[in-house]
Amino acid sequence: MKTQADIIIVGCGVAGLFCALNLPRDKRILMITKDAEDHSDSFLAQGGICVERNEDDYDCFFEDTMKAGHYENDPDSVDIMIRSSREIIDDLLRYGVEFEQRDGELLYTREGAHRVNRILFHKDITGKEITRKLLAAVKALPNVTLREYCSMVDIMEEDNTCYGIVMRNEEGKIETVTAAYTVWACGGIGGLFENSTNFPHLTGDALAISLNHNIELENPDYIQIHPTTLYSKQPGRRFLISESVRGEGAILLNKNKERFVNELLPRDVVTKEILKQMRKDGTSHVWLSMAPIPTKEILEHFPNIYARCMEEGYDPTKECIPVVPSQHYFMGGVRVDLDSQTTMAQLYAIGETSCNGVHGANRLASNSLLESLVFAKRAAAAMADQFEEAQESLDAALLADQVHPSLPIYLYENKEKLAASYKEKILQEIERMKKEHEQSDHHEVKRRSFNYTGA
Repeated sequence: MKTQADIIIVGCGVAGLFCALNLPRDKRILMITKDAEDHSDSFLAQGGICVERNEDDYDCFFEDTMKAGHYENDPDSVDIMIRSSREIIDDLLRYGVEFEQRDGELLYTREGAHRVNRILFHKDITGKEITRKLLAAVKALPNVTLREYCSMVDIMEEDNTCYGIVMRNEEGKIETVTAAYTVWACGGIGGLFENSTNFPHLTGDALAISLNHNIELENPDYIQIHPTTLYSKQPGRRFLISESVRGEGAILLNKNKERFVNELLPRDVVTKEILKQMRKDGTSHVWLSMAPIPTKEILEHFPNIYARCMEEGYDPTKECIPVVPSQHYFMGGVRVDLDSQTTMAQLYAIGETSCNGVHGANRLASNSLLESLVFAKRAAAAMADQFEEAQESLDAALLADQVHPSLPIYLYENKEKLAASYKEKILQEIERMKKEHEQSDHHEVKRRSFNYTGA
């Protein structure tokens, strides 16, 4: 089965959706998602989205981001994200996103490693509020087709130029899709781990495909562990207790209900201290107390967290809740330039799948939604500007009969075998890079920017 599109976007979280919304309306866009349309991690983001408060906040915002990332961030990427932030917020407001306000003014909260309140939020479901509004806007576009339960299993390329994808469609059959541009917006890698806040179907397939096609990755071992997820003895996705809870005053306690860490340190630091305390106490979790937060604020600012805790038998307005670190975010990914172009022509990567250097070795809280939106919009602009050349390249390749799957179709049909091989390949690369970084004292090395110049 064969399908044609002008542009294919793999994934429908905030990055993929915002990219589609910023592409020309005369382009035929196919979006696919591996699961249901509302099962992206963007829907799970709780805390909020950062924004430069004013020009006086620039230096502080820049330093907070760099420091959290252990100064392994790409300064150019960080600069672009911060300077684009107010424009992005204005875009979201035009799409009907509702952020908390008081007397007609936007409210800002604070999270770990931020020195000032610069985070906009919608209760404790900011990601859901943003993503559902963008999804509704995309579904209203006549030039966009969104197909659920379709999984990318490979790309089609010739001479380091991408001409589309191979996918397993909603009927379980293998289908090829040719396109002038392919955009990976596939999310993170939490499905590779036993304990994660991610949806389990997010397994980093784009990373395995990159390794098979010599597309450069960057720092795939840079994996963020969130300090506070609700402890449970049951297997499955872990429920996140947003960092904004600690930003509003919640404290971490050991088994004796004694405070043991500054809760507003960067995530990786807090995680290490929690794990250290768990080993010292011989426990499987530590305690989080919301006692410093007024009950009214807990119910109004964190209604989703409150409800979930109550479901698990804990009333956070009256007692401590057990929390434990879990895999949460992927700072590494497919290497891209400042316009989200990968090292393969006509292939872009955005959102958590990509690595543009914004986050460095550790992501600053609430920068993920902003970074995804900023660089998705830049990718859309770059593709629109160069579309004619990309279409000519695709037409020439089709005319020369050069656009084919890399493998015989039957090798894509065994879903479980292919998934297992991709998982093994990704985990091996993560371990390889981890050892390489340890041997080279990587933390002294700064990220090098690059500009794509062709095959």
